[in-house]
Amino acid sequence: MFKNKVVKGKISKERIRKRIRGKISGTSDRPRVYVFKSNKYIYLQAFDDETGQVVAAASTFEKEFRDKNKNTRNIDASKSLGEIMAKRLKQKKKTDIIFDRGIYPYHGCVKALAESMRKGGLNF
Repeated sequence: MFKNKVVKGKISKERIRKRIRGKISGTSDRPRVYVFKSNKYIYLQAFDDETGQVVAAASTFEKEFRDKNKNTRNIDASKSLGEIMAKRLKQKKKTDIIFDRGIYPYHGCVKALAESMRKGGLNF
């Protein structure tokens, strides 16, 4: 039994992450787009799990994003980040992806991110 709640939370999140990753993986045709949210920023990476390569990446920390948007961690920021990622993946000719929400529930920022990626022309 863990007495420290922080350690217990980390173990719980790692268990959820491993369960989801056991079910999905990206290929060269359909890269896996992973979402990570920190307290300030949102990060996206598209992985080819067969080769271990990062196909594309975008975050609210980038100068390109911060020039256009004031806030870095709200629903509007998620929508514009999804559009940026969709544009970058379409430049690499990747229109089919696998969306990996990680440990985050599919609502709020994650849902807005996914919907804006779909509007940008990605299929998942």
